[in-house]
Amino acid sequence: MTDRLAASARSVLPPDVDLLPVTAREGFAYISSRAEAEIAGAAVLSMLAERIGSFDAAVIGAFGDPGLGAARELFDLPVTGMSEAAMLAALALGQRFAFVTFSPRLAPWYEEQVTRTGIERRFAGTFTPDADFGSISDVAQDLRRPLAETCRRAATRADVVILAGAPIAGLASDIMDEVPAVLLDPIQAAALQALALHRLRPLGANAGSFARPPAKESTGLPEPLSSWIARKPSEKGKE
Repeated sequence: MTDRLAASARSVLPPDVDLLPVTAREGFAYISSRAEAEIAGAAVLSMLAERIGSFDAAVIGAFGDPGLGAARELFDLPVTGMSEAAMLAALALGQRFAFVTFSPRLAPWYEEQVTRTGIERRFAGTFTPDADFGSISDVAQDLRRPLAETCRRAATRADVVILAGAPIAGLASDIMDEVPAVLLDPIQAAALQALALHRLRPLGANAGSFARPPAKESTGLPEPLSSWIARKPSEKGKE
């Protein structure tokens, strides 16, 4: 899935932008619940702290945006998430938008992102196919036809359809000629938003409610993250 996400993002980024894909060392192959998202959010913060200084902006490559607010609070650079970026793009491309994803289990968690963003009046709902999938790595291929049909169904209610979920990254460009609505790939929206924010405001959301918290000691956290929160030089950075 990391390779799928990276390929989709690279297809819209200019050639002078380097994309550095990173996969979490712990957690789940994909996230399908609130509990899994909380665990993934901690992994996001740890990965960012471990690599701080080697990148100018970050994209969280999971549709529920795990750790997004916390990352913006801790790191003085732009951080974007797939669902938020896609929804903000959708507002500029149509009056109403919908999610299409591959499993009804994802709908409650995904729809919470709409509520959190405060744009419920523009949301037309979440649509899923009836077909089951096998391997999570092959969802886009296995469910191509059912997902395209679901997008057409969603297009009767919405001007913009967001293909929701990391496993179906890249599908929007493949089926766009089959759907009478604007299709959005969230990883592309998030990557382009990260680039735009870096050029617009390199320090990201570092003021007001997202001002970096005071230093605080911790117990049991990965060393780079613990040192970053405590505002100490990381042992990794000393090597």
